[in-house]
Amino acid sequence: MPKTAAELHDYLASLGIEVKTVTHPPLFTVADSQNLRGEIAGGHTKNLFLKDKKDNFFLVTVEEDAIVDLKTIHTVIGAASKVSFGKPEKLMEYLGLIPGSVSVLGAINDSEHKVSIILDEALMRHEIINAHPLTNEATTSIHCDDLMRFLKATGHDVRILSVSTAEVASA
Repeated sequence: MPKTAAELHDYLASLGIEVKTVTHPPLFTVADSQNLRGEIAGGHTKNLFLKDKKDNFFLVTVEEDAIVDLKTIHTVIGAASKVSFGKPEKLMEYLGLIPGSVSVLGAINDSEHKVSIILDEALMRHEIINAHPLTNEATTSIHCDDLMRFLKATGHDVRILSVSTAEVASA
C-alpha cells in the first residue's frame, strides 16, 4: 500500500528534515502550477517516468521549464535503449503515484529500488526544491541537501546529471 502524504511528512520529520507544504487545488500540469509562483519560492519540478526496452525504469526530475530531448536522453541516463513513458500501472506499482502527481518524493514507495532516480544538474542549483508530496493537491518545499538525504535514506543511489536545457525566454 503506497504511503500517504501524512506518512511522507512523518518520515521526513523522523529524518530531521523540515519542509513547508502549501495545499492548493489539484494541479495536473506545469502550466497549472505556474499560477502559484508568487506563493512558493524555489525550483519547481517537472517529472518524467521513463522506461527502456529492457524494462529499466527511470524517474527524471528537472526544472519545470526545462527542455528534455526524449530522443537522446537514453544516452545521458544510461538506459539500455531509447526510452518511452512508463505506464500508469508501473508508476503506481513502483512509486505509489498516479499521473499528475508524479514526484521525486515517490521514492519513499520504491522499497525494492526498481526506479533509478535522476536529478537534473540545473535543478539542483536551487537551494529549495518544490515537489508534490505524493498528491497533486499540495506542494512541498525541501532544501536540496535535505532532498538528497531523504533519497539516500530511501536507499536510492541518486545521479545528478545534465539532462536538460533551460527554455529560452521570448524577447
